[in-house]
Amino acid sequence: MTTQVAVLGSGNWGTAFSMILADAGCDVTMWARRAEVAESINAGRNEAYLPELELPPRVRATVDPGEALQRADVVVLAVPSQTLRDNLTQWGDAIPAGVPVVSLMKGVELGTTMRMSEVIAEAGRIDDDRVVVVSGPNLAPEIALRQPAAGVVACRDMATAERVAAACATRWFRPYTDTDVTGAEVCGATKNVVALASGMAEGMGFGDNTKATIITRGLAETTRLGLALGAHPQTFMGLAGVGDLIATCMSPLSRNHSFGVRLGRGMTVAEATAELRTTTEGVKSCESILTLAQQHDVDMPICEQVVAVIRDGHPASEVGPRLMSRDLKAEKH
Repeated sequence: MTTQVAVLGSGNWGTAFSMILADAGCDVTMWARRAEVAESINAGRNEAYLPELELPPRVRATVDPGEALQRADVVVLAVPSQTLRDNLTQWGDAIPAGVPVVSLMKGVELGTTMRMSEVIAEAGRIDDDRVVVVSGPNLAPEIALRQPAAGVVACRDMATAERVAAACATRWFRPYTDTDVTGAEVCGATKNVVALASGMAEGMGFGDNTKATIITRGLAETTRLGLALGAHPQTFMGLAGVGDLIATCMSPLSRNHSFGVRLGRGMTVAEATAELRTTTEGVKSCESILTLAQQHDVDMPICEQVVAVIRDGHPASEVGPRLMSRDLKAEKH
């Protein structure tokens, strides 16, 4: 029997992941907020996002979330992280009972400092063993070209992780299963903040030594936070950790990296937002990630400086001197 998948969200990653699911043999119904996006998808392309991708015939779209969710065997959530709670409230009980609910989102909720799996469990009244996180180095434009890639499918219940992995395994996309939901989510959210810092460095004209330093120290910050929250140490050395971090910090296809580059060149947050015109999760989540770290007494100096730029309006040129002039102390390199 063909697996029926509802993908709620029609942005870059939701569209690319829908293609993965269809290539794996699933029938996919996407929910789009705007009618013109749904119509475009039903015509074979998402012209608003990834217009270069010709979608498989197994992918269709609707503006009715109830229609998308009807008879779904798997539900995939691909909306901006800060809108998740409101969306789940609106969808109410339409999510079928007992099915896996997959999060493609990489953020931490403002105000509550909840990870996306925690928001899904609370706002959607979904049992933890049904919440699945997909993460890894998955830049949507490369996925759209069906370039070889891999990702992590994490769930507290391994059988559920394996079920979702089977639904998205293709000849060019390889899912690896895991049970460390916390680690996968901490890596996915925090790498966006590190990518903003890496982009700032590039925008200011600094080279690979600087960016490698930011990436490595960013991994150290991410690991400290994850371990404080109970994550598994090995997660940070895998695809969800260092793999996703490298791709997001180095690629011009990364929205967070590209946003950081613009800040490094002297743009304000408002100017960079207007130019990119897409959701940049690190900009939205950096403050909540820093708050989460402070709640657990975790030192995250790179995140702290990114927040100073994003929230407080400090120029990006101040980030390097502040980080380099920090007090020397016993700290693993």
